[in-house]
Amino acid sequence: MKKALKIFGFIILTIIILLVVAPFVFESQLKDLVKKTLNDNLNAQVDFEDIDLSMFRSFPQATLVIEDLSIINNEPFKGDTLAIGEEVTLEMSVKELFKSSDEPKKIDQLTLNNAFINIKVDSLGTANYDIAVEDTTTTGSESTPFSLDLKHYEINNSRVKYDDRNSKVSLEVKNLNHEGTGDFSLDQSELDTYSEALVSLDYDGVNYLNQNEISLDAVFQMDLENMKYTFLENEARVNQLPLTFDGYVQVNDEDTEMDITFKTPSSDFKNFLAVIPEIYAKNIENVETKGDFVVNGRIFGKTDDTYIPKMDIKIASDNASFKYPDLPKSVQDISLDMEILNDSGLAEETYININNATFRIDQDRFTANGNINNITENMLVDLALKGTVNLANISKAYPLEMEQDLNGILTADIKTNFDMNSIEKEQYQNVKSSGKASIRDFKYSSPEIPNEVKIANADMSFNQGNVNVPNLKMTTGKTDISASGTLQNLMGFLFTDQQLKGNFQVQSNTFSVNDFMVAETEEITTTDEDGKDKTVAKTTGKEAVKVPSFLDMELRFNANTVLYDDLELKNAKGILVIRDETARLQDISTNIFNGSIGLNGLVSTKNATPVFEMDLNLNSLDIASSFDGLDLMQGLAPLAKAIEGKLQSTMSLKGNLNEDLTPQLTSLAGNALAELLTAEINPEKAELLSKLDSQLKFINFKDIDLSKIKTNLTFTNGMVQIAPMNFNIKGIDFQVSGSHGFDMNMNYDLKLDVPAKYLGSEVSSTLGKLSGETIENTTVELPIGITGSFQSPKINLNMQQAVNSLTQKVVAQQKKNLENKAVDAINDILQGKRDPNKPFNKNDTTAVNSQNADSTATKAPVTKRDSINQSQQKQVQDAAKNILGGILKNSKKKTDTTSNN
Repeated sequence: MKKALKIFGFIILTIIILLVVAPFVFESQLKDLVKKTLNDNLNAQVDFEDIDLSMFRSFPQATLVIEDLSIINNEPFKGDTLAIGEEVTLEMSVKELFKSSDEPKKIDQLTLNNAFINIKVDSLGTANYDIAVEDTTTTGSESTPFSLDLKHYEINNSRVKYDDRNSKVSLEVKNLNHEGTGDFSLDQSELDTYSEALVSLDYDGVNYLNQNEISLDAVFQMDLENMKYTFLENEARVNQLPLTFDGYVQVNDEDTEMDITFKTPSSDFKNFLAVIPEIYAKNIENVETKGDFVVNGRIFGKTDDTYIPKMDIKIASDNASFKYPDLPKSVQDISLDMEILNDSGLAEETYININNATFRIDQDRFTANGNINNITENMLVDLALKGTVNLANISKAYPLEMEQDLNGILTADIKTNFDMNSIEKEQYQNVKSSGKASIRDFKYSSPEIPNEVKIANADMSFNQGNVNVPNLKMTTGKTDISASGTLQNLMGFLFTDQQLKGNFQVQSNTFSVNDFMVAETEEITTTDEDGKDKTVAKTTGKEAVKVPSFLDMELRFNANTVLYDDLELKNAKGILVIRDETARLQDISTNIFNGSIGLNGLVSTKNATPVFEMDLNLNSLDIASSFDGLDLMQGLAPLAKAIEGKLQSTMSLKGNLNEDLTPQLTSLAGNALAELLTAEINPEKAELLSKLDSQLKFINFKDIDLSKIKTNLTFTNGMVQIAPMNFNIKGIDFQVSGSHGFDMNMNYDLKLDVPAKYLGSEVSSTLGKLSGETIENTTVELPIGITGSFQSPKINLNMQQAVNSLTQKVVAQQKKNLENKAVDAINDILQGKRDPNKPFNKNDTTAVNSQNADSTATKAPVTKRDSINQSQQKQVQDAAKNILGGILKNSKKKTDTTSNN
């Protein structure tokens, strides 16, 4: 006995050792085998991260795990991902591992976790899943390395995307969990399955399901020899609507044949509420209902490249009602009679009849009927709507989760008949609409708008494709609007992705742009109390104005007052064209700053950075008010804060905008012609003018009148360039040129031609003696360089240039005087008034020689007389320095130096 136990123990130990060692022995072989098999049999790039073989994970079965499997398409879908899977698990008998590589290995169980299947069919019908390599072998004796002998399979937490451009079908299945248990080794067997997912379905651009929750718990009879699957026991749910199925699906070589009937297992009206997504229909088990709701239908026939299954689906309810226990009102007199039919198997001949759809809340009754034909081609719509709805009662009768409250009275009596081709091609003459609709006492609030919108009344009259709006009265915040006009394509806006087009006349007593500026938000991720991540919106502190992308409008407006930021515009009128996220301003005029502005231009928020272009005509604007109210004025003319008076200007500007639609000054480009109509200077208000006022003793800036001065400005790269500008103020010639940046740094040249009469009697006498003529015709040139910033200016008086200029002017005048004396002397000789043998006096010859000193210096050696002439010119230059020193250091009061004006 003891010996037998030893033998048994040894056998067990040996088996354990084999189970431990086996993965190391077979894992490498299997890894190479799997990769070779997949790539040899699939026309795609197949790869995986690793293979793990375990003998204990599902003992006595061996478990093979393929990690991070990927299948990438070759041409004609080269580079597209067909499938990726985080983990593929295969379970098989241990004995399968001991088979040779030429023998088929049977897989008992297959599990796919966290996978993404991306199926594409192009417009020619080519599918990206058709990647199997065609078998060209001629002998039937060769075997394949793997064969399916499944008992159970699972797909967990996966996603499937199907995009068929040939049939115009787009299907997306998210959160897919599916499992099946059966025996695929038998020709006839039962397959027990369960599936759940969120399904979205679009057909030919029309959305039929949008993340609807669908589940199916079904048992199928499988006939694998004939590829026929028959429903046995089953129940499906669409959202919370239960359905049961009977019938079969058979896959043939050329088509798929089916005959399936389905119905609701009961006729309770709760079935209707169950059709609605669960997020909007919570706790329907506690809802009080009366009446019935029945869905039954049949889908039958063959489907292939030409045909779809025929269908006959009916939805009916009669005299039903429901009431949620926590809500004060109920929905009553509900009647539904709808059909979805296809008699031919051609997709375009599917049609929907809405024979009757009626409901009532309190005394308000609403009815709709009509039909929709030719769904997949040029859809034909024929609808009639009639009734009254108190919008506030909707949330009191049905538990809508809304961020804002609805209210107001909607009344409609409308008939419309149109085809979608006419809508898409904007052929509204083919639209037959008639009737009227109105809304009263409507209020709307949302985080997307800063203030509640109130519509006192809005009337609409339908006439073919147009909708006339004879009367619309709206308020929000400080803004009031009265409008009338026409909507040209309401149907196109409602049924397609067209922009809403129209023309309106708009009147407003007060229009505040701030009422349409919303605080920007950004999404941030936080962790809640349960440790789960959640995304919330956080205000950034910025406000932005966005030109709506869905509008194509022309508005002729007239507003008594427009409020923009801190500005108040009066009598604003003109044309506003909103199109392609761009607002074009045409012939705009408004009164502001005790003057008026005319402008044409545009503002576009189409790109990430808003841009603008403007042609402005500023007429008689108050300079001080403009400076205080406009950042643009502060950047273009920083000295304007020290000027009091009126401004007239024409400007052409373009550049970028901030999110609140104020200009980014550093991006400005353009030009301007500005004229001061009336202007006086208060130098104490500007540091630059104050410094100039203190250094130029002969000018009193407070007494200067700048009226009628004009200048040309250009703007580029954040700089303002002033073209050379000449003007005369009280006998003083000024020339100004240079530039400054919007950072307030500057580089200007100022040249003054100062009459000698402003320099005092002592300086005037000196000039008179040097020049030999009266002081009235003598001026002193004074160049000044201005750098630094407007807050901290640097003033550079170019003394040497001024001395040279004044010296040359005096010397030139002396030469001219001497030449005049010589001419007079010759005339006297010719007339006999002077003895020709009598020489000029000493002073005359000295003067002549001194005037010619420079011109003869290079022609003859320096003589004693030349030294005397140079000495006299040096005296002139020294005198010029003294004169200029007197200009800048004159201790007399400005009232004295300007008393001679």
